[in-house]
Amino acid sequence: MAQATLTISSKNYSSWSLRGWLLCKMAGLEFEETHVDLHDTDMRQELLLLSPTVRVPRLTHGDVQVWDVTAIAGYLNEMFPKAGLYPKERVARAHCRAISGEMHAGFHNLRSALPMNLRAKHDSFKIFSGARPDVARVVEIWKQCLDTYGGPFLFGTPTMADAMYAPVCTRFRTYSVTLEPQLEAYIDTILAWEPMAEWITAALEEPEEIEELEVEF
Repeated sequence: MAQATLTISSKNYSSWSLRGWLLCKMAGLEFEETHVDLHDTDMRQELLLLSPTVRVPRLTHGDVQVWDVTAIAGYLNEMFPKAGLYPKERVARAHCRAISGEMHAGFHNLRSALPMNLRAKHDSFKIFSGARPDVARVVEIWKQCLDTYGGPFLFGTPTMADAMYAPVCTRFRTYSVTLEPQLEAYIDTILAWEPMAEWITAALEEPEEIEELEVEF
C-alpha cells in the first residue's frame, strides 16, 4: 500500500480538517499527519471564513493528491469499498450523499455564527437570526435520519454523513444549543466515538490560538 499523508490545520478550529481526518480513520487508511502553520495568512483567513478556497485537508496517497472532503470520501470509498463510508442500501446511500453534500455546500450562516472551537464553552449564547434556519435544518436532518435508520449514528453505523456533521455536534455543545433528548443522545454518540475522542484530546492540547475566535461572546 502506498504511503499516505494527510495535511490538516488546527485540530481545535478546523472543521474541514476534522472531516477529512475522520474519513481517513473510518476507511482504515494508515497515514501520517502534516500540519499547516496556523500563522499562515491564507490559513488564518480560511479558518476565519474569509477565504473562499479550502486548502485543507489534503490527502496525498502515492502519486494521488485529493484536497476536497467529498473528493477524499469518494477516493477512499474506491480504495476501501468495505469500510462502509456510505450505507449499503441504495436509497440510504443516496440519502447519505444528499445530506453530506448539503453540509459541504451550505450552512454558511451557521459556520460564521458558531465557529468551531473545541476548547471554548459558552453557557449563554444568543444565535443571531440569520443562523437559526441553519440550526433548524440540521435538527430536521438529524431527526429524519435517526427516526428512519434507528441510530445511534445517522444511518445506524458510522458513515460519511457523521464525519460531515461531527463538527456541528461540537459547535452545538460549545455554544450550548438546546436540543431534544434524541439529538442530544446523537451528539453524545459522536463525541464518544473513538476517532472523535482521539481528535478532541489532541485539540485540547494544541498551544496555538486565533485571537479572533477566542473572544467572549
